[in-house]
Amino acid sequence: MSEPAILFVCLGNICRSPLAEAAFRAEAERVGLNAHADSAGTGDWHVGRPPDPRAQAEALRHGIDISGYRARQAQTADFSRFTHIFALDGQNLRDLRHIAPAGHGAHLALLLDMVAGRAGEGVKDPYYGGPEGFAETWADVSAAARALIERLGR
Repeated sequence: MSEPAILFVCLGNICRSPLAEAAFRAEAERVGLNAHADSAGTGDWHVGRPPDPRAQAEALRHGIDISGYRARQAQTADFSRFTHIFALDGQNLRDLRHIAPAGHGAHLALLLDMVAGRAGEGVKDPYYGGPEGFAETWADVSAAARALIERLGR
């Protein structure tokens, strides 16, 4: 099997998807899995900007510096560059299906589909809340990262 390439996608690529990317990278490193990871948004409002300061603070609480990440918008080419594309919620999954080219080879799903008992659920957007929402997002994306690594390791 070739090296997995995983793309995590939320709306603006400044909260949920960079945290998912960070959690996955940390878990892959922990278990010694060679994998490529990136994140993107379906919207273009934050392109080129760093993650939300609250997302950066939550990642730092777990020993991960995401200050160098920069938001980008998901593109049609991503469907050939990545083996797996995970949307963080149902609306982003619908938007990704809309831009997906016919016959693409990427596995496209909701991120929480990886977690037992969470199929069909979205990761709540913490943008309009306080730091506790970012902690909840971290818990969700970390659980998904562990489950995804376990599946990829099979």
